Amino acid sequence: MNSIFDFWQQMTANPLLFLAVTLTLGVILVNGWTDAPNAIATCVVTRCMPPKAAILMAALFNFLGVFVMTLINATVAETITKMVDFGADPDKAIIALSAALFAIVLWATLAWVFGIPTSESHALIAGLTGSAIAIHNSLEGVNGAEWIKVVYGIGISVTLGFGLGWLVCKAVTLLFYKANRPKTEPFFRGAQIVGAASMAFMHGAQDGQKFMGVILLCVYMSKGQSLPSDISIPLWLMIVCSAVMAAGTAMGGKKIIKSVGMDMVKLEKYQGFSADIAAALSLLFCSVFSLPVSTTHAKTTSIMGVGAVKRVSAINFGVVKEMVMTWVLTFPGCGLVGFLMTKLFMMIFT
Repeated sequence: MNSIFDFWQQMTANPLLFLAVTLTLGVILVNGWTDAPNAIATCVVTRCMPPKAAILMAALFNFLGVFVMTLINATVAETITKMVDFGADPDKAIIALSAALFAIVLWATLAWVFGIPTSESHALIAGLTGSAIAIHNSLEGVNGAEWIKVVYGIGISVTLGFGLGWLVCKAVTLLFYKANRPKTEPFFRGAQIVGAASMAFMHGAQDGQKFMGVILLCVYMSKGQSLPSDISIPLWLMIVCSAVMAAGTAMGGKKIIKSVGMDMVKLEKYQGFSADIAAALSLLFCSVFSLPVSTTHAKTTSIMGVGAVKRVSAINFGVVKEMVMTWVLTFPGCGLVGFLMTKLFMMIFT
C-alpha cells in the first residue's frame, strides 16, 4: 500500500475491503464529532477562540499529532491491531471487522444524539472484541496480554487526568495569587490556545493511530496476511484520517463542547489552560508507554481536577454521572452490539 492510487485499486477490486474501509472512515467521522471537540471545548467556552478557528486548529494539530507520534512511536496502532484475531479465512475476517465497525458507528451516534461524550476508543476496543468472540464462538480470538493494556490505560488516564488537573491548576493559582486578574487575561488567552493545540496534537497521536491501525488491518486481512511486526503508515493515510476527523468535528462538535466545557464545571481561562495541559500530559504519558486510552477520559477528569481546586461542589456531578454511566456501558453494550452484528453480517454475506 505504497500510494493512495494502489489502495483505491485494492478497494474497488474487493467489495468487502471497500465496505470495511468505508465503515472505518465512518467511525473516524463519528470520532471527530464526539471525541475531537474535547480538545477544543475549554478554549471555545472561555471565548479564547471562535468555534470555526478552533476546529481548523484542531484539524491541523490532529494531523501533526498523527504524523509526529507515528514517526516516534507507532505502538498504539500496533496494540490495537494485535488485540484480536479474526481467524485465517480472509473473507470471514473482513466481514467480522466490518460488523464491528458498524456497531461502533451505531453506538457512538446514539451517544452523540444525547450529547454525551462517549469514548470511540473504548467503543472500538469493545466492538472488535465482541466480533472476535462471535467469529470464534469463544474467547480464543481475544489477546489478553494486549487487552489488559486497556484496563491499565483506564486507571492511569483517570488518575493522571484528575491528579494533574488539580496540581497544574493549584500551581497556577499559587503563582498568580497576587496578580491583577484583568491583566492576566491576555496571557491566559494565549496560554489556553497553546493548551488546546497540545490537546488536539495528543488526540491525533492517540486516536489517529488507532484508526489508521484498523485501516491497515483491513488491507492485510483482505489478503489473508498478518500485519508485519513494524507497521509503516503512509503519509497520505495520515492526511485522509485527519481530514475526515476534522469534518466530523465541524459537523457535530457543538453539543460535546457544551457538555464538556460548560455543563460539568464553569471554567475561567486559567482553569481551561490547566485542564488542557494536564490532559495533554496524561495522553503523552500513555502514548509513550503504548497504552490505548480515551481522550475523553483524560480531558473530563482533568476538568474535574481543576474544578476541585476551588471546591468539590463546583463540579456538576449530574453530568459526571451521565458520562461515567456511558463509559461503564460502552464495553458490554458496544461489545454485545459487535457480537450480534457479526452474527447478522455472517448470515447476510456468507
